[in-house]
Amino acid sequence: MNASIKIRILLLAALLSCAAPAIAAENDALAKDLTSTISLLGLPCGQVVNVVTQAERDYIATCSDKNRYRIYLNPQGRVAAEKR
Repeated sequence: MNASIKIRILLLAALLSCAAPAIAAENDALAKDLTSTISLLGLPCGQVVNVVTQAERDYIATCSDKNRYRIYLNPQGRVAAEKR
């Protein structure tokens, strides 16, 4: 393996190691936002522990109390939640 390839592999590894924490931080922020949203809608949840993105502004949130909700924007542009 020549030096150029080794350098490229090391750079790629460094970039990937930096990307993982950024993605985790985004997911943590989204989970906190969805926890607040569910609470403001008056639904039981506790804390969102897992988020699955279905589409832009359409999520499935799993709560610490095992409730699951679909959080999305309805046709009127309002945030809505439905129990799954």
